Amino acid sequence: MIRKKILLALIAILAAPVPAAFALPADPLKSPMWEYHAERLFGGATVRFDPAVKVEIPEIAENQRVFPVTVDARALPQVKRILIFADLNPIPVAVDYAPRAAAPFLATRIKLDQRTPVRAAVLTTDGVWHVSGNWIDAAGGGCSAPPVSRVKGDWADHLGEMHGAAWVLSGTQTRLRVTLRHPMDTGLVENIAAYNIERVTVTSSAGTPLADLQVFGAVAEDPAFTFIVDDTKGPLTVAARDSSGLEFDGVVTPRSAALAAR
Repeated sequence: MIRKKILLALIAILAAPVPAAFALPADPLKSPMWEYHAERLFGGATVRFDPAVKVEIPEIAENQRVFPVTVDARALPQVKRILIFADLNPIPVAVDYAPRAAAPFLATRIKLDQRTPVRAAVLTTDGVWHVSGNWIDAAGGGCSAPPVSRVKGDWADHLGEMHGAAWVLSGTQTRLRVTLRHPMDTGLVENIAAYNIERVTVTSSAGTPLADLQVFGAVAEDPAFTFIVDDTKGPLTVAARDSSGLEFDGVVTPRSAALAAR
């Protein structure tokens, strides 16, 4: 009787539906790490490879420490999150962006440790992840080389300095670009612990959250971010926090050329 119950239980397990995490679409880039990252990042949600997600990247990484990536998902409705990740980086995810009162658009610079697919994954409110990207040739070492400011020894003198500018694009939107001085240490260089910006937020003059960005060590030294936010009057407050708990902030008014220290 016990054996019969065990047999029936095994039949029930084998007959159960396969979890969605195991029903991933075939990767058009044929990356050896696609399934691993997809299961970890998307948690069994529906995944589609979608050309509506525009990922603008050079074909070759001329400088593996500073690789520009622009993601434009404005063709998709109701975007909740945008991930930028490189499959074969030791720190795969570079940013996790929530465009609260902003367009689903983000430009930044990341590090590349070797030839790898670089992708954007965009989550819409229906729970679907829309993915796009391409293979990038890179010489390697972007994540395991010391940052330039560490080599020069002047990183502490400029830590947290912020610069930015904002331009009104239309009656409702402003393009905001901000840069921060920070070594963005990955922890992969001997005798240099991981130390990076962890969060960047943009808020309106009324305190309304416009953009919320989680940042990881794969973002390039002295990180730069470009947003398109739903605010044309300003001033806009940009705040950042790093992994040691230090906080930096500043204010930029649309059409101005620099962040004013607070």
